[in-house]
This record gives sequence, structure tokens and C-alpha cells, in this order.
Amino acid sequence: MPPESSADLLVIGAGMAGAAAAARAVQQGASVIVVEKASTIGGSAVYAGFVWTAPTLEVMQRENPRADPALGARLVEGFEPALDWLRSLGVEVGDAVAVLGFGRGYPVDVAALMMRCERIVRESEKSALLTKSTVERLLVEDGAVVGAEVVDSAGERLLIRADHTLLASGGFGGDPELRARLIHPQAREMALRANSQSTGDGLRLGLAAGAAFGKEHAGFYGHVVVAHVPFSDPTEFVDRTFYHSEHGVLLNLEGKRFCDETVGDHITPLALIEQPQARALLVYDERVHQDWELQPYVEGVEAVDKFQLAYRLGARCAIADALEEFDELPEEWGYPGPQVLESLRDFNRQCERGETVPPRVKDATPLLTPPYYVIEVVPAITFSFGGLLIDAGARVLDVQGVPIPGLLAAGADSGGVFYRAYAGGLANALVFGLQAVDTAVASVAPAPGV
Repeated sequence: MPPESSADLLVIGAGMAGAAAAARAVQQGASVIVVEKASTIGGSAVYAGFVWTAPTLEVMQRENPRADPALGARLVEGFEPALDWLRSLGVEVGDAVAVLGFGRGYPVDVAALMMRCERIVRESEKSALLTKSTVERLLVEDGAVVGAEVVDSAGERLLIRADHTLLASGGFGGDPELRARLIHPQAREMALRANSQSTGDGLRLGLAAGAAFGKEHAGFYGHVVVAHVPFSDPTEFVDRTFYHSEHGVLLNLEGKRFCDETVGDHITPLALIEQPQARALLVYDERVHQDWELQPYVEGVEAVDKFQLAYRLGARCAIADALEEFDELPEEWGYPGPQVLESLRDFNRQCERGETVPPRVKDATPLLTPPYYVIEVVPAITFSFGGLLIDAGARVLDVQGVPIPGLLAAGADSGGVFYRAYAGGLANALVFGLQAVDTAVASVAPAPGV
């Protein structure tokens, strides 16, 4: 590219939000320049296979009550049209399945989607895709964002002017310092079950341009995963995740329960990150092992015996033939065996009385069927909820709540969509990525033949 260029839309980041926005903008006749720091597009979206969210606004508000209701409404309303757009690209969208008990989702060939989006952008004579490139700063003139200064893969400095700039870099989940400052001090060492490129680039750029951050303490989307076994391959994310933990018991270093496990394995990490050393024992019985661990978490996904896998990987885990064996946990684990045993016994008594503390709202079945399984787990982050505050049009807001002219955000770079609750990250990125295009370039005439 020449040292100075211009476009209708500059997209920073090419995961689900950025890639979809770029392709849609080209279809709308816009000129687009995409800047991606990795060598390929896709981000963490390529590790996922389902696009889902709440089926109605009522369900969204019930499951995600403390988030911005206007953003929740936009996500629900924009979901089916977004799926129709995927189908229009020739991307396979499967039949609807239930997700997390309240959501409705669809298996999507995300790899095919990314290839299609990349092809649309590259085949446009007035658009470009820059990989292995970074954004140094946003260009701000009279309070409006008018582009960015970019360093490309060859180290050349480029000045790209644009009518609108979309921040879609994937949030700050990959940056330990931002995790520690914006989530919890112990989040600095938290495991990452996502791509390592999402390190807060969009957040920093937006804040420097006067954007507001929010909402405070919104949390993150993640799961509990096997402790002491680092991820070495993204394809291991699912197999290392104990989705069925919501049917077991979590005990902290004091040997005590600390949360309602049944709210979901995607929510309990928010409580676990605040526990001593952010680690816990997950205990469950043969009933949970058979009825939940060995069953597909989402319809159509092959089940894996995750306990056996963790054992082979050298995780801290064991099987007990009777509850009494928990009295003598290995000393090096650091958990008080007698207290663990008493907590398990007390949990069973509480379940039989129907008065669990902390309360369990979805599954208060006692653990009575031996053998018993125990494994140490830790929280792992997929992406952050806190980000740049946006309105329903994906416009980034300043600290007074006023849109910053020319600046948009989508996906994990945006904040306010989820607050300590979750209803579909890919859907959020897809819907608001497409919404950003509607906001920015809907008035541009469609390109001939597109």
C-alpha cells in the first residue's frame, strides 16, 4: 500500500466481528482496509463451532439482567438476520440446538466463513487486507476519529484515513496486566483458552481517543479447566474444559463451597478467580460422570471422558471408592482433608433437606453414588466483558455518553453487552460487526455485480 491511503471503513482486527464487517461493507459498495496483527484472520472464532444467543428479549433480560438492555435487544433482534447473511454467503448453518439450557444456537462452518470473508475483501479492487500489521494510534481531528497510523508487515509506516474506524481486536483476554487491573489481581496468571493475539489493542486505542470503559467489574467469559496442565494446542480447549462442573461440588483451599455451581460452568469462573490462589477441587460422583461428563455438552458434539484425559496428562486428580477417603487427601495438594470430607457430607445432608448453602437453584442432587471423582481446576478466560462502551448502533461513547464521531466497536472490544453473565460471544461479534457496517456505510451504493 502507498504511505497514505483512504477508505470508507478501516477495520482493526479480523476475527468474527472484523471479518464479517469487512465483507459486508464491501458488499455494500464501500472501500475497506482491514488491519490484522496475526498472520491469518479468524481470531478465536476459528476454535468455535456454534453461533448462539438468547431466543427472546425476555430470556436475555432474565439471564443477563445487569447489562445494557438496548444492547441485549439489538443482539436478539439482529441474530436471525445475521444468520441469513451467513447463508447468503454459502456458509453452512446447521439445525438449531439448545445451548446452556436457555439459548438457541446453530453449528456454523466458521473456517468456511472466514475464507469467504477474506475472498470478498481481497477481490475488491478498492479494498485491502493487511496481516502481521499493527495500529500505532488513531487519528483524531476535532474530536472525530478519521483513521489510524499503521505499521505493516515490512515495518513501513502507513497513514490510513477513513470515514469510520471499527475496533474489533478481540478484547484484552490475552494481556495479563490488563486482566489483573480490570478483572481481578489473580487474573494476571489466569489460563487463556483463546488466541493469544487479543491483548487489548482496541481498548487502548479507544481510551486514548476519549472513549469510556465499562462496565466496571463486568467480568469475563470462561470455563473451569484442568489445573497444572498448560494448553499447548487450541484444539485442546474443549477437551480440557469441565463443562459438567455445574453438577458437581467446588471446594476452595479451605475445603468449603463458595458459589452456586449450577449457574453454569461459564459463570463459576467469576467466583473462582476470587478464591484463595484461584484454584479449587471439583468433586462429583458416578451419577454425574455417567449422566453428564460422558454425554455431549451440546447436541452433536462428541463426548470425551475428560477425567481420564486429565489423568493421562498428569493432572492432580483421583478416584475414591467412598467419601471417607477424602479425609486423607495428599498433603501436597494443600487442601484440608477433614474439612473437605465434612463439606461433602454436609452438602449431601443439605440436599436431602432441600436447603443447600450456598443455594443450588438447578441441581440439588446429593453425591451418593460411588466411586467419587476429584480433580483440581482453575478458571480460564476466553474473552473479556468489559470494553469500550457502545450504543445499539455500535458507536463508541465518550465519558459523557456521547458517540465519538467516526469510531465504532464490536465483539469483545465493546462493553455493556454482557455483565457477569453470558449469552453467546460469536453472536455478539457477528451481530454488532454487521451493525457497525449498517451504521457506517449503509448509504454507500452497492458495488456492481456483488
